[in-house]
Amino acid sequence: MSIELKNDYGTIDITNDVIAQVVGEATIECYGIVGMASRHQIRDGLTDILGKDNYAKGVIVRNIGEETHIDMYVIVGYGTKISEVANQVQSKVMYTLKKTLSLTVDSVNIFVQGVRVTN
Repeated sequence: MSIELKNDYGTIDITNDVIAQVVGEATIECYGIVGMASRHQIRDGLTDILGKDNYAKGVIVRNIGEETHIDMYVIVGYGTKISEVANQVQSKVMYTLKKTLSLTVDSVNIFVQGVRVTN
């Protein structure tokens, strides 16, 4: 699936993988986030934090009609307030997608897959 944006010069197709990568990069920059987790931990055999090349495995982009919904699987740092971290991630993702891709999303859902102690 992809999202099609139209402007005066033509159309731009942005795939869901690109959106997932942008979302993953924006998420990692947020305070309290240790890393991204795989959405299918057992099937993928990944119980660790995803590396930079695999951020898309922790993000699902769903296009329902004209609406875009994002589901994210994250690991937060121990001692942080999970609700505040999730709120910050939602705000950052929506802002980043608006500024970089001119894309407005309808919802950003955060699924906390684990808590880790950070150094």
